[in-house]
Amino acid sequence: MLDNPRHDASIDESSLRYEGWRIVAVCFLLATFGWGLGFYGQSVYVAELQRAHGWSASLISSGTTFFYLFGALLVVFVGEAVNKYGPRLGLIAGTLAMSAAAVAIGAVREPWQLYLANAVLALGWAGTSLAMITNTISLWFDQKRGMAISLALNGASFGGIVGVPLLVTLIGHIGFASAMFVVAGAMLALLVPVILIVVGRPPDLHGRRAATKAKPQSSAQIRSQALRDVGFLTVTIAFALVLFAQVGFIVHLISFLDPVIGRERAAVAVAVLTAMAVIGRVLFSLVIDRINQRLASALSFLSQAAALLVVINLHNDYVLIAACALFGFSVGNLITLPSLIVQQEFDSASFGVLISLNTAINQVTYAFGPGVVGFLRDFSGGYSLPFYLCIALEVVAAALIMVRGTPHHVPSLRA
Repeated sequence: MLDNPRHDASIDESSLRYEGWRIVAVCFLLATFGWGLGFYGQSVYVAELQRAHGWSASLISSGTTFFYLFGALLVVFVGEAVNKYGPRLGLIAGTLAMSAAAVAIGAVREPWQLYLANAVLALGWAGTSLAMITNTISLWFDQKRGMAISLALNGASFGGIVGVPLLVTLIGHIGFASAMFVVAGAMLALLVPVILIVVGRPPDLHGRRAATKAKPQSSAQIRSQALRDVGFLTVTIAFALVLFAQVGFIVHLISFLDPVIGRERAAVAVAVLTAMAVIGRVLFSLVIDRINQRLASALSFLSQAAALLVVINLHNDYVLIAACALFGFSVGNLITLPSLIVQQEFDSASFGVLISLNTAINQVTYAFGPGVVGFLRDFSGGYSLPFYLCIALEVVAAALIMVRGTPHHVPSLRA
């Protein structure tokens, strides 16, 4: 008989009393700070460092690109770090690194210090963002993993909607350096005790499957085989293309809308897009574990392509805002779906390494999205060319994501 026979029956992931939902709450808080300081905070840092030091936008933006690329290199190893050291230590390490990065950014006085601060920020990003959250939640959830990840990642949107305005307000009252120091202290004071109290030893969700596995593979072997697996490559490349288009479009959205509908309504359009990302993620979480996730991904890509087509060709105020709402509805789910497809199609023992590799490749790709869109805008004199490129990438990705490959291509990775 297989080991741990009563384990599956003793875990009810749908029960509100299940300890995994407390882990979701911890990851929500982690995502709030992680995205608030690591992703959305970049726009604040650019503005403040320009104002304080008079540095060029290109200099500061190059530091941001360095942050994304170095962070992608680190993200590759998050899965195996969680497996080796455990989720509690991983979450605390990410919290400490992000807090240190906040202090370092506030203390930047010379250009070289900007790159050093962004290197520390990349460490914090690796330990507080998608790879860490999905790897942690996967240790507590199997059947309800999609819902759990979706709810936890609402912290990412919360960090942008609430965290950034609070940071800007704080900067206005006490200055940039002091504000960053206060935020770092708040992150430590809130998250470290919560992690120590709530995050314990995860249940053995996959004891039966692990018991039947002859010999565990090394992380290097898993990555090597994944990069030759059709199913993994189609998921990774499709989402890399879409996130490239998505990030490039969102970063340039206000610049595009400002001369068309005015700054005030452009801000409303961005707010609607962000709010719809939250609504879409919450609604999708109710069914995400029971649907064809590749098909759902393809339909999400095509809905964004349709929204972009409207944005380019129709310049009515309300139509543009409605198109931004349509685009935003799938924004949040596009960082959740890859982990669910990997969970569904590959062996659970490989999940951490595979989703970390997927996240790293996606991050490297979308790091160049805003720059390429900006270059094509300058080259062509408008946003039609780069946005049509984004549409083309979304359509190609929709076709690519439907190619699953054969279940026997890499047997040791398959579920």
